[in-house]
Amino acid sequence: MKKFRSHYSLACLGIICLGILSRKLSFIPLCTGDLLYAVMIYVLTRVILINNKAIQIVIISLLICYAIEFLQIYQGEWMIELRKTLFGKYVLGQGFLWTDIIAYTFGVAIAFLVERIILKRFTNQVSA
Repeated sequence: MKKFRSHYSLACLGIICLGILSRKLSFIPLCTGDLLYAVMIYVLTRVILINNKAIQIVIISLLICYAIEFLQIYQGEWMIELRKTLFGKYVLGQGFLWTDIIAYTFGVAIAFLVERIILKRFTNQVSA
């Protein structure tokens, strides 16, 4: 199974656009953005660690998402100021929610499953 960084990078850009759009449209549930955030973390982790096994990418992605969410419990003055920036708002979030942990878990699981399906179809087409 050959994997291409460029494909994952393009997917990441698309996911970022969808995530930002999900925050701008009021009829889309907020958990959608959190789910897409986790998908983006999975894809970014895959871009960086292209040759690692999928289970390693799942674990690393979940650890990153969970760490960022638990970091939201910390309310130091400098962290509050950082969260007021565009970067801080989108990357670090505003406050800890258990529902975000659930959304991250589902997001990473969905990214893993989609990757498996796409790679399986791609390898079947190449071998046919």
